[in-house]
Amino acid sequence: MRRALAGLTTRGRSFVAAGATAIVCAFVLGERDLLRAGVLVLALPLLCTLAVSRTRYRLACARRLDPSRLPVGHEARVDLRMENVSRLPSGLLLVEDQVPYTLGGRARFVLDRIEPHGVRELTYRIRSDVRGRYRVGPLIVRLADPFGMVELVRSFSLADTLTVTPTIVPLPPGRLTGAWTGGGDSLARTVSSAGEDDVAPREYRHGDDLRRVHWRSTARRGELMVRREEQHWQSSGALFLDTRRIAHRGDGPGASFEQAVSVTASVGVHLGRAGMGLRFVTDGGEALPHSVAFEGVFEGTLLDALAVVRPSDGRSLTPGLAALRGTMGHGREGDGLIVAVFGTLDTEEARTVAAVRRGTATCVAILVDDTADTETTDRDSTGRSAARLLRAAGWRVVTVRSATDLAGAWALADQANEDLARNGGRGLEQKDGREASPY
Repeated sequence: MRRALAGLTTRGRSFVAAGATAIVCAFVLGERDLLRAGVLVLALPLLCTLAVSRTRYRLACARRLDPSRLPVGHEARVDLRMENVSRLPSGLLLVEDQVPYTLGGRARFVLDRIEPHGVRELTYRIRSDVRGRYRVGPLIVRLADPFGMVELVRSFSLADTLTVTPTIVPLPPGRLTGAWTGGGDSLARTVSSAGEDDVAPREYRHGDDLRRVHWRSTARRGELMVRREEQHWQSSGALFLDTRRIAHRGDGPGASFEQAVSVTASVGVHLGRAGMGLRFVTDGGEALPHSVAFEGVFEGTLLDALAVVRPSDGRSLTPGLAALRGTMGHGREGDGLIVAVFGTLDTEEARTVAAVRRGTATCVAILVDDTADTETTDRDSTGRSAARLLRAAGWRVVTVRSATDLAGAWALADQANEDLARNGGRGLEQKDGREASPY
């Protein structure tokens, strides 16, 4: 009862105050009719409080997000299912699902009555233009009387998580020449190409397919020999993102950091779907280990990580580059692929990055520069110098102003070095003659 009295609405409190005042005035003035009116006005909210407090029906709630992970700017559908699991019909219910303001604010519904064991299904949509991980719920149910005198709040504990990932830009099909370990063009290679003679015949074992019998070895060895199964080999590499705050500029969805995150997500999804096993590394070190890539969950795990990545206060690339050098250990020395996404690099940082490349490794640097195609500045000049240093060390360098430019830049990455030499350092030319990079 005490809890119900605390749930009196403004209307209920007004009735209580008016009734009490009328009763006091009736005693002072000796007006019996005023006393009757005061008792009636005071009794109404108290009776409503008693009725609401003695409510014993139970409610069950379920929520479903479709989808639970979506890119920035897309909508998700939220389905709520409420069931009255008691034997008594419910009264007036005010249902409110707690939704962050970024997703559109709270979702509110009014349910007049739910019969015993009855079900009500509610639907609303949420959308976010900012990536992140958001908590949807819990559901709050407000029990109210028909006169609006009392309102009790009950909350469920169930909550779900919506992950808003960066925008993913579709990249042209195909892969970078030399990007696969060993520099070959075949995605399915035998382990023998990496040094292990896996295609050599072995002794016949019970259950082996007779079609795999290697007759020449059988005649030479005097016993039945079969060919080994060809094993498919998956290339590996690393995806690097420079999250340092000092390397990016701007705020909001159009900032260079947000564009760099979108570029990283697009490249990671593209390479992962092409069958490449990747590690994800930031300037702070390894963020996703190489083992995750081969478990078939790299895409989802990468998008989850990029959904919540934030600019770091670090000023050095050393921890991240040290983790990148571990990529060279997969396969033969110097093999593998590194795709690194940077903001602004000064000359000293460019030299440090350039030293990461070893042997015949394919290294691609994507520079996110929102000053491209604008008037030359000191910052722009620094970017040109960094690009020249990386190219001199064998890196393939492309520059994009935003993630929307990535598709065209990715197609040019394979011919970056050749175009640079042909144009005398004036920049990469697309087929229509437009400049794709100012470096």
